[in-house]
Amino acid sequence: MRRNTSRVTAGGEPAKWLGANFWSRTGGPLMWRSYDPAVVGTELAVLERHGLTMTRSFFYWPDFMPGPYEIDETMTGRFADFLDQHTEHGLSTIPTFIVGHMSGENWDPAWRNDRDLYNDVWMVGRQAWFAAEMVRRFHAHPAVAGWLVSNEMPIYGGAGTGHEIVATWARIIRDAVRAAGGRQPFSLGDGAWGIEVTGDDNGFRLTDVAEIADFLGPHVYPVGDDPVRQRYAAAIACELAGTFGKPVIMEEFGVSSDFASAENAATYYRHLLHSTLLAGATGWIAWNNTDFTLPAQDPYRHHAFEQNFGLTDAKGSPKATLAEMRDFAGTLSGIDFGRCERADTDTALIVSGYLDTKYPFTPPDCHTAAARALHQAYTSARLADLPPRLTRESDGIEPGARLYLAPSVKQLLAPTAADLAALAADGATVYVSYFAGDSSWQRGPSYGAMNELFGVRHQLDVGLVDLITDDFAELTLTRDFGGLSRGTTLTFPVAGNEHARAYLPVIPTTAEVIATDAHGRPALLRRQAGRGSLILCTYPLEYMAAAVPRVNPDATVALYGALAAHAGVRRPVAVDDPDVACDVLVHQDGTRFAVIASHADEELTVKPALNGAGEAEGFGQAPPRGLTRLGETEIVDRITLPPFGIQVFKIAENRGY
Repeated sequence: MRRNTSRVTAGGEPAKWLGANFWSRTGGPLMWRSYDPAVVGTELAVLERHGLTMTRSFFYWPDFMPGPYEIDETMTGRFADFLDQHTEHGLSTIPTFIVGHMSGENWDPAWRNDRDLYNDVWMVGRQAWFAAEMVRRFHAHPAVAGWLVSNEMPIYGGAGTGHEIVATWARIIRDAVRAAGGRQPFSLGDGAWGIEVTGDDNGFRLTDVAEIADFLGPHVYPVGDDPVRQRYAAAIACELAGTFGKPVIMEEFGVSSDFASAENAATYYRHLLHSTLLAGATGWIAWNNTDFTLPAQDPYRHHAFEQNFGLTDAKGSPKATLAEMRDFAGTLSGIDFGRCERADTDTALIVSGYLDTKYPFTPPDCHTAAARALHQAYTSARLADLPPRLTRESDGIEPGARLYLAPSVKQLLAPTAADLAALAADGATVYVSYFAGDSSWQRGPSYGAMNELFGVRHQLDVGLVDLITDDFAELTLTRDFGGLSRGTTLTFPVAGNEHARAYLPVIPTTAEVIATDAHGRPALLRRQAGRGSLILCTYPLEYMAAAVPRVNPDATVALYGALAAHAGVRRPVAVDDPDVACDVLVHQDGTRFAVIASHADEELTVKPALNGAGEAEGFGQAPPRGLTRLGETEIVDRITLPPFGIQVFKIAENRGY
């Protein structure tokens, strides 16, 4: 299956967007009042020296539009100088119109008078007029790389408006930008926080945004309880946004020095940059360029931590995070990333239709439960070196994978059971783990044809769940399976509330038992279906893991690896260590690059296993000769990764085979 690596283009070439959201240290959001060209030049120069190529900039709305029919030309003159300075430093910028929300406060122009930003026709007209006026002034400037409507508009405009109203508001402003001459790439700046990514509906549906925008831009600031899930939070957001086929730009990410040490912040940056690279992102804009020393100025007076998100400190000295950006820029250059795509994959991760769609009279919390299980399953698949293609149940599950993972499923759309059976009949291995849900709403699995689909007869009772009473679920193999030998026991911590902490009691009919739990009950079953198979897990492994702090890597990594071996999944690069994740990028000229990431807090030495490019495509070519470091020719058999280290290698092929 192909994975999305769509790109924003500029002048027919892939855009090279690696940069920072920009506020000058002279004033933060109020920088245009105290604009200092010399300081701005110094701030841009440090970004340039570290390999950054662009910024995201902001028209602070109260200053640029002091009246409903008025533009402050002093401010626009300063912005013109700002653009000129970008050109002098070989940088570009993406201006943002409606700001609006920024750094813990909403900033209204005095004339708004609480008018609704989406529904009030006059107010929508004023926003469109302002955007058009900015575009007329600046669209011809070579430093303008694109346009954004807002900064996190769901926070500023609210989330109570219907999807159609929000989509119409966005389209009106987009049309105004185009009519004023703005031909550069366009998007909304909304953060991609809607129901299709998070399970929470904020009025902005990516289904609608993708029809209007030239790229989608996740904003990600995860808060969690598992370090590995934290490092993949931005990646899963990019993957979910990428299911709409548009380029994905990692538009906002970062961490305040108040919240993380310099070392931990650097680790977070390193992993976020590389994991989103492997998740389909083709641009990165960190939050933000500099720290501030503005304790008496809002928003910093009441959000003190907002002063310390910078890539440099308030004196302009680079922080460890800027060094990570510099190193990442070197990697992108070293592999000629603009001409690379993600390698194809044999693994698909099914996105539940109950994540992205509000069906009538369904559990009110089912969306977020699906999101949590999906995030954990994605993490485990990554650690098993099974980079998945995400496929949405709502759109119809895509064919073409050898392994399909449906993690902790409480409910399927009625046609999905037949679709899963058809995929298996055509040769795929389809894995589904049971989940009772985490509320009392309509207790029981809603699969439609569960018994027939999986070759079992369930033993559920009316309105009851079968509680897991053990602290750990032990799944012991009753036969050899996927490289795991009979008698192997996989142990999983049990977690969840009184609804979620439940297993599915079944009696096999046409299915064979692959593993039993500690009480001898079927825990993993396989039903042959045509050329493939359907595998049912009677425990909600992914949901339970998502409820356990610091759980990763857990035994699901080994289970997914066994499923992959059973399915005949081809992994171009793999490491037999669950703390290490591998993936591959492919250049247009056929060169392949292996990205190998360690999640261990200690040095690791590993020996990657390689499969041939031809084998990954089904041509049966010999495995490659090995790995070489970028710019070198010596074959590396074993590699040593520092704590939380990430290294990129060229895969040396056997050309004479």
